[in-house]
Amino acid sequence: MREVVLSGFDDHDTHHVISAFCADPSGAIYMGEGTFLHSHVETAYGPVRSSNGGFFRYSPQKNFLERVSRVSIPNPWGTAFDRWGQPFFLETSDPGVLWMTPTAIEVPYGSFAPKSRSLVRGRHAVRPTSGLEFVSSRHFPDEVQGDLLLGNVIGFRGIKQHRVLDDGAGYRGEYRVDLLSSNDPNFRPVDLEFASDGSLYLLDWHNVLIGHMQHSARDPLRDHVHGRVYRITYPSRPLVKPVKVKGERVGVLFEHLKLWEDRVRYRVRRELRGREVNEVMAALELWVAGLDRESAGYERWLLEGLWVSWGMDRVHEGLLQTLLEARDYRVRAAAVEVLRHNQDRVKEAGKWLGEMVGDSHARVRLQVATAASRFGKDEGLKVLGLFGDGEMDKEVKSVVEVAKVSLMGKKDLISEEVVQVKPTKPLLKKAMAMFEKGHGIYQLNCSSCHQLDGRGLPAAMFPPLNETKWVLGSEERLIKLVLHGLQGPIEVLGKKYPGEVPMTAFGKLSDEEIAAVLTYVRNAFGNSASAISVKKVQEIREVTRDQKAPYLGQELLEMHPR
Repeated sequence: MREVVLSGFDDHDTHHVISAFCADPSGAIYMGEGTFLHSHVETAYGPVRSSNGGFFRYSPQKNFLERVSRVSIPNPWGTAFDRWGQPFFLETSDPGVLWMTPTAIEVPYGSFAPKSRSLVRGRHAVRPTSGLEFVSSRHFPDEVQGDLLLGNVIGFRGIKQHRVLDDGAGYRGEYRVDLLSSNDPNFRPVDLEFASDGSLYLLDWHNVLIGHMQHSARDPLRDHVHGRVYRITYPSRPLVKPVKVKGERVGVLFEHLKLWEDRVRYRVRRELRGREVNEVMAALELWVAGLDRESAGYERWLLEGLWVSWGMDRVHEGLLQTLLEARDYRVRAAAVEVLRHNQDRVKEAGKWLGEMVGDSHARVRLQVATAASRFGKDEGLKVLGLFGDGEMDKEVKSVVEVAKVSLMGKKDLISEEVVQVKPTKPLLKKAMAMFEKGHGIYQLNCSSCHQLDGRGLPAAMFPPLNETKWVLGSEERLIKLVLHGLQGPIEVLGKKYPGEVPMTAFGKLSDEEIAAVLTYVRNAFGNSASAISVKKVQEIREVTRDQKAPYLGQELLEMHPR
């Protein structure tokens, strides 16, 4: 690995701006919004609203903003499109890497679309992830092309690399290697991108403090001057020779669309969008007519041409119709996405979409069902009705069902999935009521770190809650650390946790809420212990009212050794 180091990047520049936005093949910008936020954007065509997790899409060509996905996620952070235009995103507060398309169903305000399954599971599911890129560079080995790279800033500090494999309608990931890791406790890789020469650049936010809940925004330890840029190359293979993009002739730019590198073609499409529309569309016709129909890349090149016309807000209907019938299912799925965003321009849009219901590949059918949810009630239900009641891929069936419910306006039937749990051992009526109340509080406040199953994310240094004395031991110790937070190293079930990010103090919760959530964690996940009373929380809050900082782990153990 070779590196180049620069400094002087502000934490907000790299941490928030660069990782938050990504453009689709037409140049429309995707923007993630986290939980607890409520947006109401006034536009010329009415208000656009969202809340508690999801994505917006802004098309500069149409000056059009839409809520493109609303899914229950704490913090979307990192969006990327593969070479076929499929969107993926990082969930961050959970360790998920998700395919966005199944979540792009149009749902009523206040409702969520179902989450898709994560591509990354097991011990390599680490969080918080913060940067996403697909390998697309002839400078790197052939066998890693299309791999997914994602950065991580706590616990495991580095970049993990996963293969992306087809799995029914969707995808599954397969861990390949830790591309990069660091023992520097302040190393924070937050964005990745391939350059025109095929090398990989990554941004290191490099900050001792990263928690926005645990530390004040004005904390003097926040570092605004030591950000870095690293460059990764593969010395045994030559770099890619960069091509001229800015100011190049339109005909030459179209030939550049045949190049392998996704980022180069992205820059070419961006350059073309800045040219005169009629000149670009005329050049497109000439380029398409001159393509070799027998080439293995023919359909891919046609897709690039279709994307160019989409980006010019002059979608080429002939290309669109041709690609809806392409041999490659990935091209057909991409064409359906173009159709969905241009239904106002394509006279036969509803008819063409309905004809795709019988496609031979589940991914295309899922794309059709997602698109149908955005065609209006009459047209959308007509298309969805063509799926029938027969056997279909599980993911496709889920999208079809939710899309139908959404179009019929039954928003009460679409909601965030709630995992129903029972205590490890039966509880008395009063304790059971506290347990059930605590379940909801846990999901909202605790599950992103400790996970819904209470097993935590040890690889990312978030400890488990099951069968540990920190939960099952002293009631006073447990209440204190929830009221005032916990910092510094601790040991849980034989594993040492450095405590890089302190546990947030939850003294803002009421005494009843704290008693409820602690009753829940002490009796879920295989745990079985006495319920926590509201009176006990009141007593500890009063006794510790002068505690201004989080407790140290060792300090609590000395106070309450059992």
